[in-house]
Amino acid sequence: MGEKKKILICEDITGPGIERLKEKYQVFFYPDLWKKAPELEEAIQACDALIVRNQTQVTASLLARAKALRVIGRAGAGYDNIDITAASQAGVVVSYSPEENAVSVAEHVFGLLFALARKIPGADRSVKDGGWERKKYHGFELMGKTLGILGLGKIGFRVALRAKAFGMRLLAHDAYLSPTNLHVTESGATLVSMDLLLAESDFLSLHLPLTQETRGILNGEAFKKMKPTAFIINTSRGEVLVEEDLAKALQKNQLAGAALDVREKEPPPTESSLHGLENVILTPHTAGLTYEAQEKVIDAVAEDVDRVLCGRPALRFVNFSLPKK
Repeated sequence: MGEKKKILICEDITGPGIERLKEKYQVFFYPDLWKKAPELEEAIQACDALIVRNQTQVTASLLARAKALRVIGRAGAGYDNIDITAASQAGVVVSYSPEENAVSVAEHVFGLLFALARKIPGADRSVKDGGWERKKYHGFELMGKTLGILGLGKIGFRVALRAKAFGMRLLAHDAYLSPTNLHVTESGATLVSMDLLLAESDFLSLHLPLTQETRGILNGEAFKKMKPTAFIINTSRGEVLVEEDLAKALQKNQLAGAALDVREKEPPPTESSLHGLENVILTPHTAGLTYEAQEKVIDAVAEDVDRVLCGRPALRFVNFSLPKK
């Protein structure tokens, strides 16, 4: 019987799926290793698999040291922290969990929607401070309002289904979907141009991957095209939105408010022009952090890592299902 294959986990990733891997493989769990590039480069050299979340920067330089690596498991739907081109050139499978946390993120969007529409955070603070300012925290209904969805993928689609139940009018912009796509026909959303989406939305919910095309797509020019009564919700990637431009638009009353679960830099700087604005709600990238979603995410990643190390194809992969080396 040969030596057990080695799996390196360099972020705080735990759960039943990881425990099952420990029964078959040598699992090295160093939750803070992502912060220590030299040590990470040393540790990865003899490993067959790497499991990460979104903090570890899996660069071409790191991959060049990983001579034995066969599979990277990304616990989450995004993979912009992994150099996919370099991984593919090295023959390494990149597996991820594209929809295991989609329900949780969609539900978080609605938590933010209601918080914005009914001014819940401010009202809560006011009452706890001894106030009873009913007129100041006058809100409005979601029914009949237009929800714009930028990116009608696995999460955007689930947001649309839930918004439909609240009687909202649904518009969507997605460069990769046709009007006959299942996500369009089953959600009841109308596909429109980007400009029309910006102009018509009472709420604009962002569900974009981070790419060269999407980086900074929501900027000062985009905000000028929106209603001054509109709200923005971002649970996708912080870099798709230019925070300084958003702060200026809010300060000039070009927008009514915003809710951000993701930031341009995470964790964000303590000094930010967004932090002092009462019409801004900020959560620390927790949209997908429910007990149910995280168990599903980690189970999915652990399953694919196990499959690849056993010589079987991954089920959820970015590039290819079997290693090419």
